[in-house]
Amino acid sequence: MNRYDSFAALPKVNSFASLPSAFYTRLDTRPLSDAKLLHANRDVADSLGLSDKALTSSEFLSVVSGSSSMEAGATLSAVYSGHQFGVWAGQLGDGRAHLLTGVGHPDNELEIQLKGAGPTPYSRMGDGRAVLRSSVREYLASEAMHGLGIPTTRALALVASSQPVIRETIESAAVVTRVAPSFIRFGSFEHWSSRKQPQELKILADYVIDRFYPDCLEAADSVKPGQVYIELLRRITVKTAELMAAWQVVGFCHGVMNTDNMSIIGLTLDYGPFGFMDGFDARHICNHTDSNGRYAWHAQPAVANWNLFQLANSLYDLVPDAERLQGALAEFEPRFLSSMQTKMLSKLGLNEWLAGDESLIDALWSLMHENKADFTLTFRQLAHAPGLSGAVSEQISVDLGGTTSPNVQPFVDLFLDRDAANAWLTSYQARLKRQGTSWQDRVSGMLSTNPLYVLRNHLAHQAIDAAQKGDPGEIDRLMLLLKNPCSAVKGMESYAALPPAWASKLEVSCSS
Repeated sequence: MNRYDSFAALPKVNSFASLPSAFYTRLDTRPLSDAKLLHANRDVADSLGLSDKALTSSEFLSVVSGSSSMEAGATLSAVYSGHQFGVWAGQLGDGRAHLLTGVGHPDNELEIQLKGAGPTPYSRMGDGRAVLRSSVREYLASEAMHGLGIPTTRALALVASSQPVIRETIESAAVVTRVAPSFIRFGSFEHWSSRKQPQELKILADYVIDRFYPDCLEAADSVKPGQVYIELLRRITVKTAELMAAWQVVGFCHGVMNTDNMSIIGLTLDYGPFGFMDGFDARHICNHTDSNGRYAWHAQPAVANWNLFQLANSLYDLVPDAERLQGALAEFEPRFLSSMQTKMLSKLGLNEWLAGDESLIDALWSLMHENKADFTLTFRQLAHAPGLSGAVSEQISVDLGGTTSPNVQPFVDLFLDRDAANAWLTSYQARLKRQGTSWQDRVSGMLSTNPLYVLRNHLAHQAIDAAQKGDPGEIDRLMLLLKNPCSAVKGMESYAALPPAWASKLEVSCSS
C-alpha cells in the first residue's frame, strides 16, 4: 500500500455522499477550542495509508479536531430513525457525528467520521459534543474488540480539549475519529419505511447490496419478485447472529442495542455504556439507565433478533411477503447456536461437538453464575486447572499473566464453592479423555483463544483519569495489551488481575 504524508493526498471515494441529498445534511464541523492530539492509532493509520509523518503534522490535528475538512463541502451527517429501548423514537440521525469522506478505492472504501465535532440538524437540542470520559472509552473499546477478532468500527485519533461540556457534571470535550466501511444502521432503513417512501428505501437497499452484499444479485433473476432483498435480509441476519455469539463468549455487553445502534454490515457500533463483565452474572446490566434490564447480557441475542424483525418490517415495503421475510429471519437462531458451539469448543479446548457437551457447558455457565466467578479468568485459568496440565508452576504463572501464585489453584479458587468447581472439573476431565488431545496442544489452543486482557471498567477508568491530566500513558499501555489480548506481557500483571474492590462501584450510563 502507498503511504501518504497528508489527508489531502489520500485517494477519496465518498460513495455515501453519492446518494440523494435526502439521506444526509451537508454541514461544517465546529472545532474545539484548545484542541490537543491525545493519541493516534498507528494501526488504523496504516489501514488508511497514512504515514508516520502524517500523524505528527498540523494538518492531521486540524482534521481530526474538526478545524478543517478533508474535502471542501463534502462533510455530512446522516439521517436515520429507530426504536430505542423497544419504543419507536421517530427521526434520529447523526446528532454528534460528521462523515468527512471515504478513503481508498470503490471496492475497498473506509469512511472517516468525527464524533463530537459539533451540533447537526439531528442533535435534538443536544450540543453535538462528546466528553473526554466517553471518548477514551470508545477509543479503547473499539480497538479492544478488534484485538479480540470481533467486527467493529475502529478509532484513528483522540483529541482532547479544555472546552467545558455539561452532562451530569461539567466535563471536558473531546473528539474521536472513527473509521469503518460504513456507518449505516438498521434505523437507516426504518427511517424511509416509517415515512412511506419506498423509492428512497429501495435506493438505500440497492446501495448496501452493491457495496457490501453483491452476491445477493445472483438472486436478482429469480422468478420470485424482490428475492434480492430477501437475500439481503438473510445475510444481515447471519452476520448479526455471528456478532452476538462473538459478544457473548467474551462477556461483552453493549448496553444500548437500539435499532439505530445496529450495523447493517455486522459491526459493533456506537460504544456508549458498554462493559466487559468481571464476575459473571447472566443477567448483568452494564447500563445503569437500563432499569428493566432490556439489554442485559443474557438478553442480547433475543434483542438482536427483535431488531432484525424491525428491519424486516421495513423491507416489507419492498417485498410484501411475510413468509419469505420470516424465512430469512429464521436463519438467526441456528446460526447463533452453531457459532456459539464453535466458539465454546475453542474456549474449552475441545476439537469436536459430542453428545453431552451442551450439558457440560450449561453446567459451567451455571457454576460461574452462582459463584460470580470472573468471566475472563475462568476460561483463561481453565487451561491449567489442577490435574489438566503438566506445566511447571513458572510456566503456569507466565501463561496466566501472574493471576495465580504457587498457593493458588488455577480455576478452582475463582469459585466460592470449590467442591462444585472440582466436581465440574471431573466431568470436564472425563470429556477431554474422549478426544485424546495432548495437554500441550489443548493448553496452547486455549491460551490463544481466551484473552488475558480485556477492557475492564476499572482499567478504562484509570486511563480516563490519566487522560484528564493530559497523560496518554495508560492509553498507550492498554492499546499495547489489547492489540494482542491473549499474549501475556511481563510486568503487566496488574492489567490481568481480578478487579479491585472499588471497581464494583463504577457505573456507566447512556451519557457515557
